[in-house]
Amino acid sequence: MALDQQSCAPCRGGTPPLTGEQAKGYMEQVPKWTLSADGKRIGRAFSFDNFRDALRFVNRVGELAEEQGHHPEITFGWGYARIEIWTHKIDGLHENDFILAAKIDRL
Repeated sequence: MALDQQSCAPCRGGTPPLTGEQAKGYMEQVPKWTLSADGKRIGRAFSFDNFRDALRFVNRVGELAEEQGHHPEITFGWGYARIEIWTHKIDGLHENDFILAAKIDRL
């Protein structure tokens, strides 16, 4: 099943983060995202024509995050938004991070 068709599942502490190879496999499914140098986060920058459009997008991402129970780091301003995703409980990447990224791409 495609990542954007799945739902984030609660992650428990003590679950091991994805290995580098596992993360790379998921990255193929969200090619617009980048993997951090330490392999613990994924991120993407988005461009907009103005502040209002960036804010509208950020609000939609916020609603999606609440719905999925998985919350990214978001920074935004006039004409841009930057999103970073990782699973805080395990200080690394989990399948949920890629599910959320795919759902954000669909927005």
